[in-house]
Amino acid sequence: MSARRTAASLGVLGATSLTLLTLTPTPASAHGAMFNPVSRIAACYAEGPEHPVSQVCKDLVADSGTQPLYDWNEVNIANANGQSRQLIPDGKLCSANRDKYRALDWARTDWPSTGVAAGRFDFKFRVTAAHSGTMTVYITKQGFDPTKPLKWSDLDDTPVATYQTSRTATDGYYNFTGTLPARTGRHVIYKVWQRDDSPEAFYSCSDVVYGGTAKAAAAPSEQRMTADAPHSTVAHHGHGGDPTIPAPATRGPSDNSVAPQALAAVSTASAAAGGFLLLRRRRG
Repeated sequence: MSARRTAASLGVLGATSLTLLTLTPTPASAHGAMFNPVSRIAACYAEGPEHPVSQVCKDLVADSGTQPLYDWNEVNIANANGQSRQLIPDGKLCSANRDKYRALDWARTDWPSTGVAAGRFDFKFRVTAAHSGTMTVYITKQGFDPTKPLKWSDLDDTPVATYQTSRTATDGYYNFTGTLPARTGRHVIYKVWQRDDSPEAFYSCSDVVYGGTAKAAAAPSEQRMTADAPHSTVAHHGHGGDPTIPAPATRGPSDNSVAPQALAAVSTASAAAGGFLLLRRRRG
């Protein structure tokens, strides 16, 4: 077989392999969720995607399926670039206007909640990929009606906490303090995390109750996150130069992905090409 024909055959094979690899979907990157006070998505995930306990979490799964819960740390906008208020319309703050997470915007009073009081509060954010940026936390104004969709104007102009995030996170968490103002009744704590090394931003809603009793929200356990790793469709690695933070979920063989098939096709095509070249050499 001539060198020219050999090169041509390999060129076709290379193009075919490249095409197959191009068909492989690029997984989204996920970066964490508020664990204190527990965010809506984290609270429902902690109950168990397949067998949620609270009615609101049952309704979420009935409406949107289990995948939003397995992808509990993916509520983001890739190109927010500091324009969150312009990109997210009123009533869509908790979902970041993403249809996948639309149930998080439900205006209900039965979301699992965290009991709070005025004064110092220790925030806890579970990190799956640490990024340099600013985490700004707001609370709704006194008189907020939890039976109506959350609007930007419902949030107090003064943040209850502002935290400069770094590219590292101790034990996989950002821990920082803030000050909660005096309030009564049920409120929402809203978090915006805007990266400064990327236009990407992340969002969450946490339900809190001042005084009285709240249906306590539980944060997901590390055991659950590890056990559910194969169900996640999200890659938990840093990007933009960020170091990887140990995370409970990684892409597993049970993912509905064409990546294994694509790689297998490339391998088969390579083997076929090798056999073709060997046969041509023997004939020559």
